[in-house]
Formats: sequence, C-alpha cells, structure tokens
Amino acid sequence: MLTIAHKAYLIFSVNGSLYGVEAESVVEIFSFPELTFLPEAPPEIIGVVNLRGDILPVMDLNLRFGYNQLEYCLTDSVIVVEWQKLRVGMIVNQVNEVYNLSPEDMTKELFYDREVPDRSRSFVCDMAKVAADIVMLLNIENLLSYSKSVEPLDGDKNKYNLALETVKYTKERIFCPQATPEERAIFRERSQNLMRSSEKEDLTGLIPLAVIGLSGEYFGLDLKLIREFTDIRKVTPVPCCPPHIIGNMNLRGEIVTLVDVRRLLNMPILGAETTAKVMVVCVDDLVAGIKVDEVFDVMYLHPAQISPVPAAVHSINDEYLQGTAPYGGKMMSLLDLQKMFNKGDMIVNEEI
Repeated sequence: MLTIAHKAYLIFSVNGSLYGVEAESVVEIFSFPELTFLPEAPPEIIGVVNLRGDILPVMDLNLRFGYNQLEYCLTDSVIVVEWQKLRVGMIVNQVNEVYNLSPEDMTKELFYDREVPDRSRSFVCDMAKVAADIVMLLNIENLLSYSKSVEPLDGDKNKYNLALETVKYTKERIFCPQATPEERAIFRERSQNLMRSSEKEDLTGLIPLAVIGLSGEYFGLDLKLIREFTDIRKVTPVPCCPPHIIGNMNLRGEIVTLVDVRRLLNMPILGAETTAKVMVVCVDDLVAGIKVDEVFDVMYLHPAQISPVPAAVHSINDEYLQGTAPYGGKMMSLLDLQKMFNKGDMIVNEEI
C-alpha cells in the first residue's frame, strides 16, 4: 500500500547527470521548440515561448547550475514546472521515468564536513538511489526563486561567473545557430504548434498519463495510480492461479503480485520474453506490479482528445479500455485500472 512517506518524482537527464523533481510540480512536457530571446533576462533564461497564449520563460539548467551552455538538439525536451503560480520551462536532454521514493532511498549528507554557503538555498535538496543510479533531487522553490549570489554545484565560482559573462555578451540573435535549416524548421514548427489554440479551449482538467508499450501497442494509464517503475527481480511462481498471474516478487520487503495484463486484454504474446520492467500500481488498498515492454512518456491529455474505442480495437478485450487518444501519430488505448483491479483478480495472498 502506498504510504504518505512515498513521493513521486519525475527523473530526467541533463548533461550526463540524472535529476528529479516532484511529479506534482510538473505541469507539462513537450519537445524543445524555437525560442524568442528576451533582452535583459537572467542569463539562465535563454528565451520564451508562446504556450497557448501564455508567455513561458525557458531555463537552461546547465547555466543555472553554473556549467557551460551546451548546443541544443531536436531530441531535447522542456519540462514545465510550477511553484506558487510561477511556471518555468526547463531544458532537459531526456525524460526518463516516474519513481516513487521513500525516505530510505534518500540522503541529505551531500557534502563533506566543511564550511559551505547557505545550503538551505541549494538547488539540490536530496540524493536518491534509483535502481543502480544516483539521482539529484531538485528544490523547485530555490530553482525558480533564488538567483542572487548563486553558488555553482561544482564550487568553482570563477568558472560560473565566466560562463554567465560569456552568455551575456555572445548570445546569438539567431536561435540555435549550429542547427541545419531543416532542424531549424522543425524547431519553428514546434513553436507554432504550441502557440495554436482556440480562445475558447478549456485547458483545465488535463489528465496525467504514463504511456507504456505492450506487444507493439501504446497504452495510457492514470499517472496518479502509478507508484513507481522498477526492474523485475526474482519472481516466485504461485500454483493454481489464473494465467495472467506471473507470480509474487519481493520489492524491498513488500510482496507484490506480478501481472501480465496482455492476457486480460486477450493480446498476443509476441517474441521472446526479454522485458525486465515492472510498473507498480496502487488502486485503493491494492498493490500490483504490471509487466511492461517499454515506458515511453509522461504526458497530459485533454479529455476532449479521448474517443470511443473503435471497432478495429475490438480484437482486444475492450472491457478494460476507457477509450483511445492520439499519441505520436498513432492511436493509444486508455486502460481502466480501477476496473482491472475490481474484476481481474490481480492480487495473490501468498508469502514468499
């Protein structure tokens, strides 16, 4: 059962390092678009974008942390975070996964026993162990509100000041001058797509989803029901169970039933079983692990984009589908986890 001690964090990479922010502070994620430079903005704010009528400042985390500015790529993303009604986009190299972390996964012992500046204003509030990786958890309040006398993470203040002065005096008026004309056209198209919206469009009530892959198909699941993504560990088979029950897994002392929902959906099991990922979900008081092929994305879906399940999908057991929605130029099916838990016999009461 998910306890108050757990918090969901969105994990992402910047310049080869892993960082995390509380998932509840994340408003939206989109591909890096063309930006408009803003005169006299703080050096780490490299530009703004028109996000459906709102002007969104976009921050270069490398500059915010005191590192050199890097070249931007089509594969970069922008994570929009909010603190006290202030919204800022952060450029990241890759959005990874959502993890639920407990206090046991974290440590506040970030520095050696020496005099350091006021760490209450540090950008990094905790370090966490996520699988085999170390993730720096960011303090959104400090990241968005504190800008005076910034202390760089590597402690080299001269290097930090030089980086800011370089950006200040050499900032190009052309967005991404190193990009090819084709790449620049894609950046511009992304910016135009973000700007376009109907004035009457209701942007409230967006549905947070995790997008996963099962047997080559896209599925969306309510992000609020997902506790974490983790690796599949030793699984103990349980006899006399339905075929969709793989077995039980010991997850940090908690017994979690591992389920293959493809069998509940009457989907084919394609190829060799090579996946090693499990999505731990929590519905009411029940916890289960769902075996997944891939974890693609975290996104926010407008309810108006949801369509009824078309006849072409009826080859899948649509009893557990809430509808379909577009994703990546293809169709994504929305899973009804509540119904799966209520009718699908998802839990096995067996000790390992």
